[in-house]
Amino acid sequence: MAESGKQKSRERRGARSLRRGALLVAPPIMQDVNFRRSVVLLCEHSDSGSFGLILNQHVEVETIEALEDIVDFRHAIHVGGPVQMDTLHFLHGLGEELAGSVEVCNGVYWGGDFEELQKIVKTKPVSAANIRFYLGYSGWTEGQLEEEVEAGGWIVDSAEESVVFRHDTDSLWRDTMIALGGEFALLANFPDEPRLN
Repeated sequence: MAESGKQKSRERRGARSLRRGALLVAPPIMQDVNFRRSVVLLCEHSDSGSFGLILNQHVEVETIEALEDIVDFRHAIHVGGPVQMDTLHFLHGLGEELAGSVEVCNGVYWGGDFEELQKIVKTKPVSAANIRFYLGYSGWTEGQLEEEVEAGGWIVDSAEESVVFRHDTDSLWRDTMIALGGEFALLANFPDEPRLN
């Protein structure tokens, strides 16, 4: 790759590309247990801080157990991040049908009127293919995420609906690294515990 191409690639995956709808991919050397091999969807990014949800961690509890008012929706709850684990957040593909939703990227919306969501879930078919619930979230204070990205703490890419609502989240990190190509694809096979090899 020419030097100008390398520079463009670095910029595309650097702090300048942080925005709503960006994916944060943990490099294989990430030691923080909360984010090890995680893929985070950035739902909000501004001068005052950032908010995201981890796409590939889940807890062993069915949504119905935590949300008794929502019926006929028996899918796993995901871990959105280590901040305020007693809060519930959701991503969906309902669009403007759900008042108060914020479009994160094409076909993916964050939040909205929860009472209205309850009505929708009870009256029409929804599944993990178009709605996901998350306990807690990932948050960064002003300038913190930019610093982490510049220090190599995150690889930045753009999100797509197929990634957010993907059925198999267990291999999401590896497949995302491979899709990034080049050196990232090679790192996808980096052992989780290198000292054991």
